[in-house]
Amino acid sequence: MTRPDILTRAWLTLIVLSGVSTLAAAAITAGYDARIAGAIVLFLALMKARLILSRYLGLADAPSWRRGFNLSLTLFMLGALGLYLIPSF
Repeated sequence: MTRPDILTRAWLTLIVLSGVSTLAAAAITAGYDARIAGAIVLFLALMKARLILSRYLGLADAPSWRRGFNLSLTLFMLGALGLYLIPSF
C-alpha cells in the first residue's frame, strides 16, 4: 500500500472516531450515564492519538518509539479517566 493510501485510510478512520466521540458526548444530554460516555470519549481520544502518532508521524516504522509513546499515552489517559471518575464516588 502506498503512503497516500495509508494516510487517506487514517484520515477516514479519524473522521469516524470523531463522529463516534461526538455521539457519545451527545448521549450525555440524552440521559445516558456520563461516566460511561466520558470513558468512551477518552478511549476514542486515545485511539485517535495512537493513530496520528503511528500513521502521520511515522512511528509505525519505529516500533520501540511507538511502544513508548503508546505506554505514556495510555498511562496519561488512565490518569485522566481516574480524575474524571473521582467526583462520582
